[in-house]
Amino acid sequence: MPVNYATPAPDQLHAVAGVRLGVTAAGIRKADRRDLTLIELAPGSTVAGVFTQNRFCAAPVHVCRAHLAGAQNEGGIRALVINTGVANAGTGEAGLAAANATCASVAMRMDIRADQVLPFSTGVIMEPLPVERIKAGLPAARTALKADGWFDAAHAIMTTDTVAKAASRRVVIGGRTVTVTGISKGAGMIKPNMATMLGFVATDAAVSGPMLERLVKEAADESFNCVTVDGDTSTNDSFVLIATGCGAARFDAVGAPGWDEFKTVVIAVARELAQAIARDGEGATKFIEIAVSGGRTREECKAVGYAIAHSPLVKTAFFASDPNLGRILGAIGNAGIGDLDVAKLKLWLASEGNEVLVAENGGRAASYSEEDGARIMKPAEIAVRVDLGRGSQGAKVWTCDFSYDYVKINADYRS
Repeated sequence: MPVNYATPAPDQLHAVAGVRLGVTAAGIRKADRRDLTLIELAPGSTVAGVFTQNRFCAAPVHVCRAHLAGAQNEGGIRALVINTGVANAGTGEAGLAAANATCASVAMRMDIRADQVLPFSTGVIMEPLPVERIKAGLPAARTALKADGWFDAAHAIMTTDTVAKAASRRVVIGGRTVTVTGISKGAGMIKPNMATMLGFVATDAAVSGPMLERLVKEAADESFNCVTVDGDTSTNDSFVLIATGCGAARFDAVGAPGWDEFKTVVIAVARELAQAIARDGEGATKFIEIAVSGGRTREECKAVGYAIAHSPLVKTAFFASDPNLGRILGAIGNAGIGDLDVAKLKLWLASEGNEVLVAENGGRAASYSEEDGARIMKPAEIAVRVDLGRGSQGAKVWTCDFSYDYVKINADYRS
């Protein structure tokens, strides 16, 4: 079960003008489960995305990059198609052909061009994509298209997720109402590096293409690129931002009135989706926020945060509520900061409003006791705070613990 997270109710997910979503059970890997999602976008929508840096990236990632690069052509992106069950990664030329055939089938049914379709896949790697099942399921997915389909779509893109992930905001900016709604999936093989994570966020605001490309990267860096479950960057990670322009708000330049407020809302939705992934990490029993301050650069602060978050020794200690906290110091020392002065570093743990100083002056703090550490580590939400004592920059990373169930889930993944 996820750590302190529940899927928003359908009426909490605001429809975005210019977006319709439809899902169906196509039998892609398992029978009788929703596994195919079709998203229709209004003409004139702008779309931007960031994708995995894994060199073995999936066929749909290659196709998405190519179609987005040509999206300035007449018509732009008009549809997204998402399947779960099979990742279409490690499938070579046959996988590319399958992704392109999927786009062609969507295009034919929606009377658009194939390069106006973005395909996404998630699931088992190195298995062929059952294109004929997708083609057969598309008519039902198209018939199911509806503006309030976000709740259904959030469920249809799941793999090992135990809960569907969605977020929505409706705000007034400069007297104009702006809606931002999104969904994501992911529970394991999570260490986005852009950015089996998928995220889709849409707004009814009009945003120019260059501004949207800038915003999707910034939003990813402040959200999906700050979460990790197991340190594995997937072959399929994708985060897409859509602006339909069907609402009243318009942003054509960075200095446009309300832009900063709009950007804050988009990042807030992306961050909620990203944190939901960490809360639903495979086998997770605890959600952990790691805040690193006092760095010379944000990048070195994030490197320290990830070094802590990726350590199996640290993550298993959190699962057991075992204050073997020298493991955290060891992880910090392995973060690659060659000139780190450990005598200036401070480390705290906090939960439920209580904070304990664990380390300073190069070792255990004089005031620290293991009883305090064990007490702080028992709750389901824990904060780790590190001050590097060498600058003014900071960063946050979100992760979860490692439990016995993580091994069970991944050992049985294909069964």
